[in-house]
Amino acid sequence: MRLHRLDITAFGPFGTAQSVDFDALSAAGLFLLHGPTGAGKTSVLDAVCYALYGSVPGARQGGQGTHLRSDHAEPGTRTEVRLELTVAGRRLEITRQPPWERPKKRGTGTTLDKAQTWLREYDAVRGTWKDLSRSHQEIGEEITQLLGMSREQFCQVVLLPQGDFARFLRADAEARGKLLGRLFDTQRFADVEKRLAERRRATEARVREGDTALLADAHRMQQAAGDAMELPGLAPGDPGLAVEVLAAAAVARSTARERLTVAHCGLTAAESAHTRAQEELAEARELARLQHRFSEARDRAARLAERAGEYEETRARMERGRKAETVAPALALREEAESAHRRAALAEAEARRALPEDQADSGASGLAAAARRAAEELGSLASARRAEHRLTELLAERAGLDREERADEDTAREADAWLDGWEPARAALQARIDAAREAASRAESLAARRDPARRRLDAARRRDRLASDAAAAEREALDSGQRAQKLRGDWLDLKEQRLTGIAAELAAHLTDGAPCAVCGATEHPAPARKDAGHVDRDAEQHAFDAHQEAERAHVEHERRSTELQAALHAVTAEVGDTPADRIAAEVAELEGEFEQARQYASGLHAAHEELRRAEAEREQRLRARQQSAVRAAARLTRRDTLDREQATLQAELTRARGAAESVAARAAELERLAAVLTEAADAARTAAEAAVRLKDADARLADAAYRAGFDTPGAAAGALLDPATHRALQHRLDERQSEESAVRAVLAEPETVAAAERAPANLVAAGERASGAERRLREAASARDEAARRTTELDRLSARAEDGARRLAPLREEYDRVARLAALAAGTSADNERRMRLESYVLAARLEQVAAAATARLRLMSAGRYTLVHSDDRSGRGRSGLGLHVVDAWTGRERDTATLSGGETFFASLALALGLADVVTDEAGGVRLDTLFIDEGFGSLDDQTLDEVLDVLDSLRERDRSVGIVSHVGDLRRRVHAQLEVVKDRTGSSLRRRGV
Repeated sequence: MRLHRLDITAFGPFGTAQSVDFDALSAAGLFLLHGPTGAGKTSVLDAVCYALYGSVPGARQGGQGTHLRSDHAEPGTRTEVRLELTVAGRRLEITRQPPWERPKKRGTGTTLDKAQTWLREYDAVRGTWKDLSRSHQEIGEEITQLLGMSREQFCQVVLLPQGDFARFLRADAEARGKLLGRLFDTQRFADVEKRLAERRRATEARVREGDTALLADAHRMQQAAGDAMELPGLAPGDPGLAVEVLAAAAVARSTARERLTVAHCGLTAAESAHTRAQEELAEARELARLQHRFSEARDRAARLAERAGEYEETRARMERGRKAETVAPALALREEAESAHRRAALAEAEARRALPEDQADSGASGLAAAARRAAEELGSLASARRAEHRLTELLAERAGLDREERADEDTAREADAWLDGWEPARAALQARIDAAREAASRAESLAARRDPARRRLDAARRRDRLASDAAAAEREALDSGQRAQKLRGDWLDLKEQRLTGIAAELAAHLTDGAPCAVCGATEHPAPARKDAGHVDRDAEQHAFDAHQEAERAHVEHERRSTELQAALHAVTAEVGDTPADRIAAEVAELEGEFEQARQYASGLHAAHEELRRAEAEREQRLRARQQSAVRAAARLTRRDTLDREQATLQAELTRARGAAESVAARAAELERLAAVLTEAADAARTAAEAAVRLKDADARLADAAYRAGFDTPGAAAGALLDPATHRALQHRLDERQSEESAVRAVLAEPETVAAAERAPANLVAAGERASGAERRLREAASARDEAARRTTELDRLSARAEDGARRLAPLREEYDRVARLAALAAGTSADNERRMRLESYVLAARLEQVAAAATARLRLMSAGRYTLVHSDDRSGRGRSGLGLHVVDAWTGRERDTATLSGGETFFASLALALGLADVVTDEAGGVRLDTLFIDEGFGSLDDQTLDEVLDVLDSLRERDRSVGIVSHVGDLRRRVHAQLEVVKDRTGSSLRRRGV
């Protein structure tokens, strides 16, 4: 960086525009900026800093730049700083105007204008300036990037204001590192540290993620295993976590398999206990059913005995009603007599013409008597007709009872025959079920043995094939070896023959005047001649190629034979020497047993279904046999009733029918006679005769009632039943008879009577035992299923954990490698004894160069007394690498630079800054510092030291560098000819050049 020109207006103590031509001042290499105290020497340096960074050093920056304005400036003059410089090969012009509180153009008062910045670059080709930016932020970033320093670093290295130059000497390693890092562009090494740290964190995160997933699987395995697994006491990222997890998983799997075996045994025992409890419960339920049946039948018999009087009363009423039916014709005849008494007078003449000859001359009394007799007989036949119809129904009912009895006998015989064979059939079905279950278990066992047997058979067959192939390969290797040996012998023979006749082969190429390839002679008087069997180069080469080809074939055959022998040994170790035929026979036998067991096992469901259907059929046949017995008892009672009624009806019909073929024919005959006689009698009957006939009808009615067993006709009429009442009473009697038959049948059952004699069935206890057995069966099944689930889940999770551990192993290796590198670069590794970071290590080398360059000047300034040395010792618990010590040649001791006195600190700091500038300039990619300012500190030097310091500063011109000394020391004005004087007065300060 080289300054060319500085223009300042209304800045600091300068109320008017001032200009500084640094090119003219820098021509001498060393120039002096002097003036009285408070004149504004430091303000010139502040203007340079403000132009570059938009702010001034230290506490002088305040009020967002408003304090930079000169109090001596005119109100209408705006504060402005313009700096022209060359940096990184580019000539730039920076103009900055801080915020300005100016008078308003209209009215009174002031208004605030915002700060403004311009950046321009000189185009040497066109000879003009071009605008680059007006943005504060863009210009600040551009300048900072070009200079490579912040404002504070720039003030320490270039401006060195007010004796703060010694800060670098007194700064700690961290502060020195930041400044040197920017000057020497060591960001790439910091980036390497950062990149390694990022890679370490990334790989560590991935390792922790993998370990977290592995621990998650371990937690799942612990949940699946219950108390059979203990988790390792390691956190994600700890070494050995995968090994601990896999070991714990192996222990958990072994424990889970043992518990599964115990659960299988418990389930088998629970199934047996459950079967016994179910059988006991079924027996208790059957006993309770029979006992309840007997008790119910006994109660029904008691109720029948209680209603015996009601039954006898109903039966007697039915008997009176049946007798009253014989009196009904007499009652009807009396009614007809009364009717005939009214019609007799009108129909007498007509009726007599229809009389038979033997009755034509009969009197009314005779006709009436004949009519009464015919009517009386006809009335008795009405009851006979009903009796005849009832007899037909009775015979049909008797036939139905006979058919029902035969059907029940057939059903009972069939049920007895079927039930006699029930126990053997049930035992056979149960045996089928047990055999099917055993076959299913055997099929599972055979299936587990079948696959290993098949693999063993395949291995045996592969062993036999490999043995055959190995023998053939060995023979081929032997044959190819013999052939290779033979071809080698042939080639050697041909080679020997060719060497024997090589002279003739060489002579074939000789020409006169040309030198011989062997002796060099140009004359060839007797060249050798080829024999008939001469071997040339082509024949030898052909034999050699054949030999090489045979050798390659032999090597290939040897290799193949070796591979086949190795494969054969491996397979033989797996399957042994057992012949494949024997293994095939064992496999075939195993397959046959498996197929047979599988077929037997497939009939388990069918056997269960057949047993269920047989048990249902047994229950049905038992019910049918019991129902047929009940119906037989009822039929016996009904048949007795029908027999008695049939005898009564047949006797009544015999009396009523007389000589006629049937009651119907007799009734028809009497009806015709009665009609004629009645009609004639009625016709002749007078009112008196009607009264007589009515009286006669009464007499006959009384006679009929008497014959029927009634004391009076009214009693007979009262005992007469209508059809509905008759049917209701008959139904009641039939129900009574059926109930008595059913009760007798139940009380006669042997198994029911035997059950009643036993103690009452305890269904509650049997049910509780069955429920407990079923609960224990469910618990055992659940325990077995849970153990199987745990075993399966542990196997699955273990496989996943092993896979995760295999995938994690390369990543952990990468993490260990990156972590070692990152710790080494960051200075935290135990291998890094001085705890020096990579960037610090590089900067330490640069600082060592700076100390060496500074020492060359420090020795001149201190008359050879002091030497600056770099130290990489650790300071306290901090890191090492950026320490600076001074060696005092007078005492021979090394001490810290902080122990130097004020004057010693000044020229030591100056030497260090100059050395730093030299190293930065020499460093490729560093910033060249062509202009330096030294502010104060010279007053602390004596005359001799001051001369030595000035000689050193003057030597900087050799490298085209200029140094500006800021001081008010009068002796410097005599020693430094190029001067910039700051003059102050009441109107503000001004700048004046001297000596240039």
